[in-house]
Amino acid sequence: MIKRPKTVDQYVELVKQAVFEVEELRLATEYDLEQMGGVMTFLDNLEEQVKGLWDSMVQGTYEFRDEDLPFMRIVNTADDRLLPFKFLLRVINETHRKGLDVDEV
Repeated sequence: MIKRPKTVDQYVELVKQAVFEVEELRLATEYDLEQMGGVMTFLDNLEEQVKGLWDSMVQGTYEFRDEDLPFMRIVNTADDRLLPFKFLLRVINETHRKGLDVDEV
């Protein structure tokens, strides 16, 4: 079971962290293309989709929906060694689908 964030601020931080992780992955790939070359098969799409999610939050157009975010196709097929922050993306997707983890009173 994935533990979802409880507040909007926590959720926004997760997405911000995902943007950072994608940028770091790009830098690592550019540094060592021989070892990380497989990342290039999905990196551009992943970056576009994660930044698109971030942009929708910044612009105030983001909406929770009970459907997978587009980047989940990549998460579900990419090798764990090439995409080491899969869990972060899964938490973001789970939150997108089910909303924040607010306790019922």
